[in-house]
Formats: sequence, structure tokens, C-alpha cells
Amino acid sequence: MMKKGLLSIIILMGVTTAAIAQDTTAITELQQLVISASRTKQKRSEAPVAISTITAQTLQDTKPNRLDQVLNKVSGVFMVSLSNEQHEMSIRQPMTTKSLFLYLEDGIPIRTTGLYNHNALLEMNMAATKQIEIIRGPASSLYGAEAVGGAVNIITVAPPPVGSGMVSIQGNNNGYRRADVQAGTTIGKWGLVLSGYYANRHNGPIDYSDFHKTALTLRADYKASERTTWSNSITYVDYYSDMTGSLDSAHFARKDYSTPYSFTYRSTTALRIRTQLIQQWNERSQTQVTALFRDNSVKQNPAYYIANDRNDPSKANGQLNNSSFNSYLFFAQHQQQLGWLGSKLIGGISADISPSTYIARYIRINRDAKGNYASYQQTDSVMSDYATGISNLAAYAHYEMSPLKGLKLVGALRYDFYHFDFNNHLPASAATGAPNTRTDFNRLTPKAGFTYNYKGIGIYANYSQGYVPPQVSELFNSVKVPYLQPQTFFNYEAGGWISLLHNKLYADWSLYLMDGSNEIISVRQDDGTFQNQNAGKTRHRGVEYGVTYRPSQQWMFRISATNAQHTFTEYVEKGSDVSGNEMSAAPHFISNAEVMYHPAFVKGLRVGIEWQRLGKYWMDNANTRQYNGFNLVNLRTGYVLGRCEVWVNALNVFNKYYASLASRSAYGDSYNLGDPREWNVGAAFRFGKQ
Repeated sequence: MMKKGLLSIIILMGVTTAAIAQDTTAITELQQLVISASRTKQKRSEAPVAISTITAQTLQDTKPNRLDQVLNKVSGVFMVSLSNEQHEMSIRQPMTTKSLFLYLEDGIPIRTTGLYNHNALLEMNMAATKQIEIIRGPASSLYGAEAVGGAVNIITVAPPPVGSGMVSIQGNNNGYRRADVQAGTTIGKWGLVLSGYYANRHNGPIDYSDFHKTALTLRADYKASERTTWSNSITYVDYYSDMTGSLDSAHFARKDYSTPYSFTYRSTTALRIRTQLIQQWNERSQTQVTALFRDNSVKQNPAYYIANDRNDPSKANGQLNNSSFNSYLFFAQHQQQLGWLGSKLIGGISADISPSTYIARYIRINRDAKGNYASYQQTDSVMSDYATGISNLAAYAHYEMSPLKGLKLVGALRYDFYHFDFNNHLPASAATGAPNTRTDFNRLTPKAGFTYNYKGIGIYANYSQGYVPPQVSELFNSVKVPYLQPQTFFNYEAGGWISLLHNKLYADWSLYLMDGSNEIISVRQDDGTFQNQNAGKTRHRGVEYGVTYRPSQQWMFRISATNAQHTFTEYVEKGSDVSGNEMSAAPHFISNAEVMYHPAFVKGLRVGIEWQRLGKYWMDNANTRQYNGFNLVNLRTGYVLGRCEVWVNALNVFNKYYASLASRSAYGDSYNLGDPREWNVGAAFRFGKQ
């Protein structure tokens, strides 16, 4: 029997490369303004990158309770749900936890370089989201490290001009509950908006899979004059989730959702305080200065660190760990329009000072007669205890010009300097980490491209580089400090777009080839130990495409897809040469298609159907076993009457049994259980002036 639901406030996000417009004759994808491609507003048709926008309208129609439910509408993007907002990502890369994606909030990275967390998007406040922009391919020339596969920029909502807001509740039959609120107004020169939500889950499909999350954002903008704006925001996120781990092959085959882990967890707190001053000197010149403070902590009792005692089957061991950092970030940018050939120059500098700490304590674990991990005892044994001072100084320049009508040339260059100051509070050993050391990296990253538009048809091409400095854990979690270089990726791409039938039909596409070098892998040494080295090369190639057709105000048809291949060029993984193999967790085909109907004869009603396809892929780098992927169908309906709205979303309507991620290791096959059929029911009420 379906449980009563709650729902999310709907001020989050929107459409994808195929944006749904309120008026099909007023707005087209080519006329959309994007910010992320150059850090300033520009038409999408003038950006020589593969960039897609998720706008407010899709949120109205989709009602996502997780970001993957809208990000996966974008061609070339697949965000893997690992339950309770935990995730992996795939953008021009396999589904991976590696530090190859950059997550931004209003153009500023939410975490510091060197401390990547593949679950970083759970630190976002979805209720404060106005729109999302996704750059596919390297964006390091503007944003720096980790923007390799792509960058996801979440743009927050600004205060409304008049007093207004919304409250909403939602829930589903799989134990999920959520309540959202948003309220804002403008009083004189001040604009205020508060956005937040509380979500929890109890008694989900898998045992010990509860979670709860509180997310709040307060934003205050001061309009000192028509040309001067002072914007301030505070975001706080408190997240907790049981960490159940994946199912082994036997449990998955029997549909046995029990887990041996009853006490493992992940707990995250994130605080971000931002202040920004924007000065519009004139129509041709603008300066913005931003200061940001971050306070972030991830505490874990991780299931993946539990190991059985070889001598006593009733015992096991594990750890409690805490990875924390503070950040003090300064960012300044100036944009100047030049008179010659429609030129524009954008320049910026930034400084990110982020002291961080990591501590891990040993725990003893008791196993019951069935082999489950029943309880644990803390000890005084400290396994790791170190601090790392991370400093990143950067400068960049972006220049564009139009020598011919419809033609725009773009070039960008960025210089980064990184300094890691590692201080081990324990005697250096293979278990506790490296001795005290200081390590510097620097990188000059270019990008060049062009766009050409003629009567609704456009093409673009670019060359770009992406890079990733070694993570703190890769550099210092061994007694020998290896000399590691940044991983570097070289990207070549071309694409285009076309708008036909008076903007009713829109299509875009991109082709890319990206080569990775100096990739960090664990290499077996002569003495039998393993050490991180720059010894890997990979190749990534594919085509991304999307088509949208809006024959009338009532109907919208869309399909977004990608065909890709990810291979090892040179790669020896712990003594096994997998060169020439396909990378694991790398589907050849990903697609998302949707039909949306807003009937004219029932004003306020919407009905939509969505199909998600993930193709087959290898579960291991040795290419010994494949997972066949899955097909999911979602149905969404909603009705707006005055200030009230209700909706029912049936996700995985055919109750497909599948794994959101399947992998193989020396310990066997493992499967992360995909969500069974979910009936999401919600209601919202808008108040104030609409």
C-alpha cells in the first residue's frame, strides 16, 4: 500500500539541451543565455563548447528528489545513484569515483582541489537551485583542476522582486519523505530569500539504508545603485546516511536485500559563506570580486574498509575516519568589451588557501554466527593522523573576437600553482603515511575554438586540455613519497546545431576525442609492494546528440543520447596488462527520451513519459564479465489549480529489477541495487504575489 507523500519545492531546475519554453516562438535553445562557458553571460550559439542548460521549467515538470533525475536528461551525462543522494558520475568518462569532474556553485568550486569527493553533489541545496549548466569536456582553462570530463555549475535563485514563496511536501512508498520551503522578498534596496529542505528515509528496500539531510540557504542582495550589487549567501548542509555497501552476486540473484553491515555510516557537514561585489562600470565594462569561506567535514565508519580477521572468524577490523578542511578563497574578474572586431577580454585571478586534516582510528568488530558485523569497539589505536596545507594561486584570460559576421573566435589560457604542505603527526610508515614533505605543482592550460552561425544553423570546434593534480591521498598515503605529475587530458571536438520549422525543431550534436596521459595507477614494485605512479594512458571518443520537437504549445518530444568508447592505451593494473581493453563501467550507449503533454482543454494539467537506457558494459578492466545495463520507464503527472499543485510520479513504473552499478573485483561481483518502483506523491502551495 502506498505511503502518504511529501514533496519538494519546485524552484530548482529545468530542462536540458532540449529546453522547454513557456512560449515556443519566444525562446529557442540558440537564444538561451549561458554563464559557465566564459564566466559571463553569452548566447549559447556563441559558446564553442558542448554546454546544456537545465532550467526551471523542467523542475516544474519533473519534480526531482535527486539531481540525477534531471542531470540524466542531458546527452552525454549519466549520474549514477548509489542511494540517498550518494553518487558517481559519467561525463565523457566511465562511471567513476575518480576526480575528473568539477562541481560548482555560482561558478565557484564547492570543494578544494586535492580533496575530491565523488559524493560532493550531496553537499548542494537543491531547494536553492535556479538552473544548472553542464559543460561536457575539459574546462580547466577557466576553472582549473578536475574539470576534465565536465563541469556542473549549479546557479542559485536570487531574491524575488515581491514577497512570495512556496511550501511543499512529498513522499513515496519506499520510505522517502521530504518537506521544502522557500520565501523571499525585496525591501528597499535589500532582497532576501531563504530556501531549504529536510529529507529522510526509513525502512527502504535494503536493510540499514536510512538517511536524513537538512539543507538551508539564506541569500541577501543589496542593490546599492543601478550599477552596483552586493550579494551574500550562507549555505549549510547536514547529511547522514547508513552505508550498506553493495550486494554480492548471491544476494543480488536471490533478491535478498539483507546486509551484513548494521553500523557503517557516512556523515557530512558543509558550510559555505560567500560575499560578492559586482560593479557595472558601463555597458562595456564589469568587475566582480568574491570572497568565500568553506568549512567541510566528512566522517565515516566505511563498509569498504572492513576486513575479516584471518585468525579469528568471529572478529573483523575497520576504522572511523574524519576528513575535514577549511577554505579561504578570493576571486576577482574583470570583463572588458573592446571596439575592435567585437572583441571581449575576460581576466581573473584567484587564491584558495585550504588547511585540511585527516584522522583514522582503528576499531575492533564482532561478527555473529551468520558472519554479519554485529558491533564494534573503539580503541586508542590511531591509524592515520595528518594535516595538509593546500594552496592554489591562479590567473586566467579569455579573449574572443568576431572577424566576420556569424564567426566568433575564442581563446583562453590559465596558469595554476599548487603547494601541498604535508605534516604527518605520526611516525612515517607504510600504514600511517609519508614523512613530512612539501610538494609544488604548476600548470599552464590552453583552450582555443570557434563558432559560426548562419540562419539557424551553427557549427563549432575546439581544442582544450584538462588536468588533475594528485590527490592528497594519492601523494602521501605511503611511506615513500612518489614523484607524481598531474594527470593531463587532450581534447579535440567539433559539433553543431540547427533550428528548423520556425524553431519548433531543434537538434545539436558533438563529436570528441580525448586522450589521457600520466594517469595515476598503483604499480607493483620489485619488492612486491605497490606504489602510485604516472603510468597510465587512456582514450575516450564518442558522439553526443539531442533532438527536440515542439509541434505546438501542448506537445514536446525529446531524445538525448551518446555513443562512446573508453579504452586503455597503456595500462598495467597491479601487475596485469590491460592495454587495449575497454575500461570498466563504460557503456557504449546511453539515452534518455521524453514526451510531455500539456492539454489545452485542461489548463494546468501535465502528463509525461520518460525512457532511460543504459547500455551494456564490462564489470572489470580485464573484460571478463559484462553487465547488460537496463531500461527504465517513468510516468509523471501533475495539476496546478491557482496557488495549489499536486502530482504523482511513477518512477520505474514496470518495476525493473536492476543494478545502478555493477562491478567485479578479486573479492567477487557486486551490485548496487537500483530503485524499485516508486510512487512519489506531492503537494505544494504558493503564497504571496505570483
